[in-house]
Amino acid sequence: MTEDVEAPPPKKGKKGLIIGFVLALLGGGGAFFVVYSGMLFAPKTIEHEVTEFVPTEPLPAIRFVPLEPIVVTVGKSGSRQLRFRAELEVAPERSEDVATLMPRILDVLNGYLRAVDLSELENPASLIRLRAQMLRRVQIVTGTGHVRDLLITEFVFS
Repeated sequence: MTEDVEAPPPKKGKKGLIIGFVLALLGGGGAFFVVYSGMLFAPKTIEHEVTEFVPTEPLPAIRFVPLEPIVVTVGKSGSRQLRFRAELEVAPERSEDVATLMPRILDVLNGYLRAVDLSELENPASLIRLRAQMLRRVQIVTGTGHVRDLLITEFVFS
């Protein structure tokens, strides 16, 4: 007796799925490389050759007059010290006048730094305001137009 036994359908292999997956990975990797390396969709670079010299403006005539270092005791107990050093930016023709007034300038700065609160000196953000205050005091002592700027070169607590 032969029974009609139907044979189960043959299993489809996973071979096609694996090949498709590998090809997808290779294609994605290749596409990434092409775009990442700039072979495709790269911005156009414009190369400029500098052939001529572009002159700059000359620096203004300035001279720096150094201030003697100032050491100030600060705080109620006087246990901390502030070392301060700066230079004054002046016009060259005014440097001798400013040097003549140096004792008054040092007196004004010394008095101001002693009067400033310790918490304000410790705050790094307040240095700009302190500099502006000191510059204004120096300009009052020297007169209008003598001192252009105050450049702080040392401001250290110890």
